Amino acid sequence: MSANPSALAAAPASSCIAPPISASLWLNTPAPVTLDQLRGRVVVLHAFQMLCPGCVSHGLPQAMEIQRTFDPQTLAVIGLHSVFEHHDVMTPAALRVFVHEYRLPFPIAVDLPSETRSLPRTMQAYAMQGTPTLVLIDALGRIRTQHFGAVADLLLGAEIGRLLAERNGTTDPDRD
Repeated sequence: MSANPSALAAAPASSCIAPPISASLWLNTPAPVTLDQLRGRVVVLHAFQMLCPGCVSHGLPQAMEIQRTFDPQTLAVIGLHSVFEHHDVMTPAALRVFVHEYRLPFPIAVDLPSETRSLPRTMQAYAMQGTPTLVLIDALGRIRTQHFGAVADLLLGAEIGRLLAERNGTTDPDRD
């Protein structure tokens, strides 16, 4: 679902340090996860809403496949439940049931609501345009790619492979 219908499918790589995740609650982890803790790993941040058809049919299965495929010592998947509509039904209790029923295995942050705007704080900080949104963060903590909407598996796999190769020192990120 779109928070901004004129949004482009993919934002250009920015290479800026990824903003912290502002969460009111974390699921599937005993303690909050910070991006600083994940430095040295590639991070896949998947923003979703449980009532978003594209998230349920494509984004979440893709995030689960990424987590199953890659070594957790080199790549971390983080879910971000960013609610910008249907607030009354997308409660933490409903999200817990959703996470259990869909067997989502990765840590999930519940985006902290904004006091002044309709978009939650992390969604604002990343200038997300809706859900699903997938953000790739390199091992140095920089945003490298941000996609709004469905991302082709082959494209995403190539992007992740490039970031893992950079992490391992086999490619130069400034060579492009």
